[in-house]
Amino acid sequence: MESYTFVFFGIAGSGKGTQVKLLQDFLKARDGKECVYGYPGNEYRRLIESGDYIGSLVKGPVSRGELLPGFLTDTIISNILISSLTPEKHLITDGYPRAVAQSISFEQMVNFFKRDKVKIIYIEVGKEEATKRNLLRGRHDDTKEGMEKRYDEYVNNVIPAMNYFKGKDGYAIYTINGEQSVESVHKDIIKALGF
Repeated sequence: MESYTFVFFGIAGSGKGTQVKLLQDFLKARDGKECVYGYPGNEYRRLIESGDYIGSLVKGPVSRGELLPGFLTDTIISNILISSLTPEKHLITDGYPRAVAQSISFEQMVNFFKRDKVKIIYIEVGKEEATKRNLLRGRHDDTKEGMEKRYDEYVNNVIPAMNYFKGKDGYAIYTINGEQSVESVHKDIIKALGF
């Protein structure tokens, strides 16, 4: 069984985290392989909770829904890959890359680690639905203003980051309708991936 690299794209509230978890469970049951999970959001929250200097620098931008400097996010992902990735493990990234410069860095990482089949899963959810879901989950940075900012950020930076890979050798983009039940989204992902 070969090892795959999956990249999840979707606005905050699209259910990416849930779908990543379901895909990890599915892969584990299917081939028993471990998944390396590259999720900068977790690391940033950990830094904030640590209460040290870097945490204080990260806290403001995160609460305002702003993108952090690319080098910081590249470093977080690089560290995860360096410490955990081996040829027999699957790799899933979520919330990375989020800007074209990060897509270029990611492409270099993928080449370096000899991962030649990258499957990009784009969970598409409209602005209204995403806003509704985010306000429901009630994280401290899920204010109306924070959501507006994140939506603009998403359209201006994240979508171009995904489109960077369009038509590139070794990359496939699958667009999934995220405005349906969790189970249906998962089924559509598995079907799209051909598993």
